[in-house]
Amino acid sequence: MTKMDARQESSTSSGSYQGRVPEHFHDTASIAARNILKLVMADYHGPVAVELWNGETVIDNRSSACTIVFRHPAPIRDLVLHKDLVRLAEAYLVGDIDLVGDVETLFDLVEYLQTNMPHWPARLRMLRHALQLPYDDNIESSYHIRSTPEERNNSLASISYHYDMGNDFYSLWLDPEMLYSCAYFKSPSQSLAGAQRDKLEHICRKLRLEPGQSLLDIGCGWGGLVIWAARHFGVQSHGITLSKQQYEFALERIRKEGLEDQVKIELRDYRHLEQDMQYDRVVSVGMFEHIGIANFPTYFRIIKQLLKPGGLFLNHSITNDTGWQRNPLTNFINRYVFPDGELARISDMITAMEQAGFEIIDVESLRRHYNLTLRQWIKALETNHSRVVNLVGEATYRVWRLYMAGTAYYFDEGSMGIYQVLAGHDRQPQPVPLRRDDLYRQA
Repeated sequence: MTKMDARQESSTSSGSYQGRVPEHFHDTASIAARNILKLVMADYHGPVAVELWNGETVIDNRSSACTIVFRHPAPIRDLVLHKDLVRLAEAYLVGDIDLVGDVETLFDLVEYLQTNMPHWPARLRMLRHALQLPYDDNIESSYHIRSTPEERNNSLASISYHYDMGNDFYSLWLDPEMLYSCAYFKSPSQSLAGAQRDKLEHICRKLRLEPGQSLLDIGCGWGGLVIWAARHFGVQSHGITLSKQQYEFALERIRKEGLEDQVKIELRDYRHLEQDMQYDRVVSVGMFEHIGIANFPTYFRIIKQLLKPGGLFLNHSITNDTGWQRNPLTNFINRYVFPDGELARISDMITAMEQAGFEIIDVESLRRHYNLTLRQWIKALETNHSRVVNLVGEATYRVWRLYMAGTAYYFDEGSMGIYQVLAGHDRQPQPVPLRRDDLYRQA
């Protein structure tokens, strides 16, 4: 158990944080906090309510779907003195803030706080009130327990940081195929398991897989796609990953399904594949976000070398509409979730592919599908709260809950997107029909 988790456990065991606020501060602190929040949120009319450690509701709305509960005055003091929303997120990680209800709606308030700043007279009043709030000396020593310096080189260490949380952890909220990427829904009511199977089928059809072809999956995860392609399309599949736990899980699954002659999994960096190896099809699903924009030319050049003439390449990746800019969400993600995460515009991705010599054949947006996927993951994570905490600790549960809820919000809002881009190795011949009818035929 980490220091952060130990502190979280001791804080929640009694069911109340009020004892952590010195008794003589209760009245003064609650008055000061109330005044600060009224000033900060004077023009806020959204779906988030705010409650103090003494049970007082300061900001409320009849339609509130999420309540922020401040268990200690220090995060409110931080909000005024540091103006850093990541510090508020860290206060949630260590238990000085609780989030009750639909966490996705919290980001409506985050957007408000980023774009609304009180005028100077109000700021001065806030500062005076903030200095009346007690400070928690334990906070600084508890922050950044599992944070790491960000990287931009898709290294073994950065991949392990995210994906080697433990297969048991991921299995609690992923589908049975263990697919940690956007599903493909027929309707919002479809099950996650069904939508993920449909995603695998959709990708394989887009690649126009045929028996006997060779397929390379870069960043193959727990092996779901390479196994599906081998079992249902008769191809020879080769998957590579940098996660040791994913690698071991995939090997065992291949053995159990008797696919050793059709599927090969390696713990290998795509940059270290033999240059004389070539494949009829190459696919990468949910790995491109780790590449780093500066490394796009190298990534696409290597894939071009690996793909046979006349072959097809499908890149499935998250994007955003501005490129990777510094803001509270990206800072939090790089610090606690993806050390090397960096998103690009879809136009930047396509430009890099064209500069490498690929012909763009098909581009499909799955933005709404990822919002649905994330909501199902969050629901499963919250449903399995106690089991997740037993495996990875309360603080890590809170990291993932906050991360996935924020991502769901921005997919729904539209500033984040996800695209499948199908490209040909060269312009002639194209191994695809004139129309898309084959993608939607009944199985």
